Amino acid sequence: MKIPQRLVSLLILFLLIIGQVKAQDQVLETYIRQGLDSNLLLVSKNLSLKRAMNGLDAARTMYLPNISFEMTYSHADGGRSIDLPIGDMLNPVYTTLNQLTQSQAFPQIENQQINFLPQHYYDAKIRTAVPIINTDIKHNKHIREQVVKMSQQELEQYQRELVKDIKIAYFNYLSALEARGIYENAKILAQEGRRVNEKLLEAGKGLPAYVIRANAELAQHDAKIAEADQQVKNAKYYFNALLNRDAESPIEQVETKQQANGIQALGLEVDVKEREELKALDYNIAMQESMIQMNKQVFIPKLSAFLDLGSQAEGMKVSRQSQYYMIGAQLTFPIFNGNRNKLKIQESQIAVEEAKNKLDMAKQQLELSAKVSKNELLAAQKNYESSKVQLEAAGSYQRLILRGFNEGVNSYLETIDARSQYTNAQLANNIAAYKLLSALAKFERENATYPLK
Repeated sequence: MKIPQRLVSLLILFLLIIGQVKAQDQVLETYIRQGLDSNLLLVSKNLSLKRAMNGLDAARTMYLPNISFEMTYSHADGGRSIDLPIGDMLNPVYTTLNQLTQSQAFPQIENQQINFLPQHYYDAKIRTAVPIINTDIKHNKHIREQVVKMSQQELEQYQRELVKDIKIAYFNYLSALEARGIYENAKILAQEGRRVNEKLLEAGKGLPAYVIRANAELAQHDAKIAEADQQVKNAKYYFNALLNRDAESPIEQVETKQQANGIQALGLEVDVKEREELKALDYNIAMQESMIQMNKQVFIPKLSAFLDLGSQAEGMKVSRQSQYYMIGAQLTFPIFNGNRNKLKIQESQIAVEEAKNKLDMAKQQLELSAKVSKNELLAAQKNYESSKVQLEAAGSYQRLILRGFNEGVNSYLETIDARSQYTNAQLANNIAAYKLLSALAKFERENATYPLK
């Protein structure tokens, strides 16, 4: 069966349009990924997330044994002492023995004085301590996990805001470029009008006032082009700043305005359940509830064990007799702390209620903001559709007036007015199209629908 040529042409046109739209999306998506990778504030948010994750890793290590080397050295002289009359007790016996044996085998000894404070004493040991029962470690780990999740949500929240800003900045840049092109085209038409009036004046059929008016119109267009150039530069600088690039870095220009024709705002639904702000508040509630549980379990005993392997002696001596080991356990059970823990529980309970209230308020505000953004999107779509009608009418009006001028029916001033209306209609259509795309980016941000991963 032979396919009609008209159908083939329409199919080719459809494929070309689809390919162009994909190319446009790919260019903007590339810029978004660059911004997500290099934006300075986003780098700062990533560092905050890494700090929170480091805190979680530290909390997890609290279950592991703690091994440390400890050494104490002390030296003292004086202080309390005890006298041992060893000489007084043994010397008479030793004297008798020497007499009996007719020898000096048993020498005389002095009385001794022993100080309680050690001299040149050291105690060096390796201590291994391990927690056995400690509920604070479990709750602290859970709190750290919530902090990490909150940091992740804060990071994603800024990522979504950055995506919206990059899109709007790109649309503003393209809108400024197109506005400059509209002014340049209007200037070309004005130059042609001046040329025609100059020829008519030379032929004795024109008026000097028309030439003067044409020169004034050209000067006006030059001023608008200069202003448009400045707007293009400012939009370019802001866009490159979001991507953390050099201000003069070139921006790839892709026609995106036609995407406004495919937007169906009426079919979009408001749904804020994926907003990072709400998830962060949920994690905050979970963190405060963990604080309550931790404070409630303060009277649960804490048990830890330790093992010491070391050496201790006076005179800094090391021998088999100085070496020792010691094992033990430590049990802590609070009895009374002035009701401070009860007050902490009440404080945490109040914090939970505050967090829940903040969640309800945030949900209400975000839903309101999303509904407002949808209304703005609907209004922007209506304005764009209206601008297309006005542009078509202004174009038709300009062609009719120009034909009438060439036939001597309409005056030059009427051609200026028609040209001005057409230029304004082009600008209005340009602004309306990119405002519609920007409104869609805002609506996407309010509903958290852009895929960050």
